[in-house]
Amino acid sequence: MRFMILVKSCDAFEAETGPTSDDQELMTEMVRYHEELARAGVLLDGSGLQPSRKGWRVHYAADGSKRIVDGPFAEAKELVAGYTVIQVRTREEAMEWSRRFPNPAGRGKEAVIELRQLYELDDFPPGEPLEDFKRLDARNRQN
Repeated sequence: MRFMILVKSCDAFEAETGPTSDDQELMTEMVRYHEELARAGVLLDGSGLQPSRKGWRVHYAADGSKRIVDGPFAEAKELVAGYTVIQVRTREEAMEWSRRFPNPAGRGKEAVIELRQLYELDDFPPGEPLEDFKRLDARNRQN
């Protein structure tokens, strides 16, 4: 079972210009946590995301047209500031790892993380598109 730990953004994260020396304590906690995940063999990936002002969204209309909207985006609390992907045996194991996740805003500050289970290819109904995805997945695992 794969889960994504989503670090919800906040106004401070959106205002950041980049990592600073003030972030050393938090970075140390994050490194230790991710090292624990790696030692346990459950870490698949993880990273922070730059502020939404450096990103864009693609809006799809019902008529098939697309429109690009540049950031920043309102409602920082609805944005994602970072993520960690883990692979565990049970939902309970994912819950335990989430309880150990360091406060992404730093000690004494409010923050939110969200866990979401990823779909596995076996969750989808059989068919040619699924077989194509399985072939693509197998190629990616070889690289």
